[in-house]
Amino acid sequence: MSKEVAILRYGHRPARDKRVSTHTALVARAFGADGIFFDTTDKELKVNIEGVVERFGGPFFVEMGGSWSDIIERWQTKGGEVIHLTMYGLPLPEVIEGIKQSPKKKLIIVGSEKVPGEIYQISEYNVAVTNQPHSEIAALCIFLDRLFEGNAVRGSIQFKGAKLKIIPTARGKRVMECNS
Repeated sequence: MSKEVAILRYGHRPARDKRVSTHTALVARAFGADGIFFDTTDKELKVNIEGVVERFGGPFFVEMGGSWSDIIERWQTKGGEVIHLTMYGLPLPEVIEGIKQSPKKKLIIVGSEKVPGEIYQISEYNVAVTNQPHSEIAALCIFLDRLFEGNAVRGSIQFKGAKLKIIPTARGKRVMECNS
């Protein structure tokens, strides 16, 4: 499997989607993606996500603006494949092994507003975590967990340059400053 995995958050609406889009980016980072593209510009959102990367490590890129079609075309032109998470797609267990075996870098589309039919056509995979309405954040989390074989949950993903590290505890909160 290719090491490069990025997310395209389609249709982010700055006035409405800040919290969900932030959580989409946080899940993407924590579960092993290399970065996220937004097809709109939201400077506050970018600053917030980059602040998490600065404090808790990376690498993780945040790219804002540009049309979704240009982002997808650029990705595919560079030899990448597109995976669209949708409740209308094929069940995750039926397609995940093929996706993992593909050497191509992966662009995972997570929608916000109604996704144009063209995205269904140009995606190499339309994948359903379930065929029921639910959270796009949950779908992304489960998809990345399966793609990376549970490495985030096991703590196997390493983040370089972290200023802070969470120390697992049975009760309470422990945060340690890292020596860079």
